[in-house]
Amino acid sequence: MKIYLDTIGCRLNQSEIETMARRFRAAGHEIVVSAAMADLAVVNTCAVTNEAAADSRAKIRQIGRAGVNEIVATGCWATLQPGQAKDLPNVLRVVTNDRKDQLVPDLLNLPQESFELEPIAREPLPGLHRRTRAFIKVQDGCDNHCTFCVTTIARGEGRSRPVADVILDIESALQGGTKEIVLTGVHLGSWGQEFDEHLRDLINVILRETDVPRLRLSSLEPWDLDADFFSLWDSSSSLRAGSRLMPHLHLPLQSGCESTLRRMARKTTPQTFRDLVAAARQAIPDVAITTDIIAGFPGETDEEFAESLAFVRELNFAGGHIFTYSPRPGTGAARMKGQVRPELRKERNHILHAALEESAKAYRQKFVGRTMSVLWESTS
Repeated sequence: MKIYLDTIGCRLNQSEIETMARRFRAAGHEIVVSAAMADLAVVNTCAVTNEAAADSRAKIRQIGRAGVNEIVATGCWATLQPGQAKDLPNVLRVVTNDRKDQLVPDLLNLPQESFELEPIAREPLPGLHRRTRAFIKVQDGCDNHCTFCVTTIARGEGRSRPVADVILDIESALQGGTKEIVLTGVHLGSWGQEFDEHLRDLINVILRETDVPRLRLSSLEPWDLDADFFSLWDSSSSLRAGSRLMPHLHLPLQSGCESTLRRMARKTTPQTFRDLVAAARQAIPDVAITTDIIAGFPGETDEEFAESLAFVRELNFAGGHIFTYSPRPGTGAARMKGQVRPELRKERNHILHAALEESAKAYRQKFVGRTMSVLWESTS
C-alpha cells in the first residue's frame, strides 16, 4: 500500500510522523512524496492556535481533493474536535492522541510488538523531514496548566519514555545517516519525574552511550532548569559535551510583564527568567537563547505591553516566535474578561517581531569573520 504522511505544528508531531513512517515501512508499505500517489493518508493535526486548527482542516481537504479516498486524522485538533474531523471529506478514521502510538498496528491489524524490530535506515519524508536531523520523542503530555494552552488538554498528563527506548530510537536514526538528534516533548524539562530522574540524566546517558555528533534540545520551560543544568556544556567533560551538545536554548517567556505572567499561570517572573538567562550566558559560550512571546493576551494593557516589550529588548534574544493570542476552547484565558481587540493583537505582534528581528540580527553579526562548524540541511 502507498501511504502519504503529513503533519502540522510542533516538532513532537514531526517526531511522531517519522515513527509512523518507520513502522509502515517495516510492515512492507511504501511512503510516497505526493498525496496524489497514495492509497491512504495520515495527517497529524495541530490545535495550538486558531490558525493551526484551520491549517489542519485545510490540509485534510487538500489531500482529499488530490484523490486520496482514505484519510486518517490524528493529533491535537482531531483529538479535541473528533466530530468535525470525521465529517471532513474522505476521513476514514479519527485516532485521538491517547491511541496514536497504536495507530499503525491498529490500521494494519498487527500486534504492537511486530514493530520492535532492528533499526532500519531513515528515509526523508516530504516537507520538513530531512536526513540530517531526527526529532526523537522522549516525553508527552504536560502537568502545567497555563491558561492559554490547549495542548495540555489534548495531550493529557505528562509521561516520560524509558531511557532504553530513547537510546534505541537514537541508534536507529544514527544508523540511518542522521547527523543531529533533537530531543522533543510537550514538557521536555519534566522528563524523568516519574522515576526520580532529571533531563540532565538522560542527556548524560545519550552522550555516554551513543556516538551522536550533535544533540539539540527543543523547548524547555524555565522553571525546570537551574544554574547547574548549564554545566552539561562544560567543554572539559570526558563526554565532549561542549562540542556535541548544541549551544542553543529555547526558553518560552510568553510575556515580559509580571502581572501578565500571573494571568497566564506561568511559574516564572521576569527577574527569575533574567537570572536564568544570565547564568546560561555565563556558562555556555555564544549560546543562542530563543523564546516564544504571546501578543495581546487577555487583559494586556498598554502599560503591560510596554513592560513586556522593554523586557524583550533587554534580553537580546537570538530569535524566537511571536504568537498573536488566539482564544482556544476549554482554556481559562478564553473565559477571561478584557479580551484584546484582534487588530491590536496583530499590531503588538508586529512590534514584538521587529524587536526580536533586531536582536537576532545583532546575535548573528557576532559571528562575522569567524570560522564555524555547521550542518547543511539542503543545497538549494
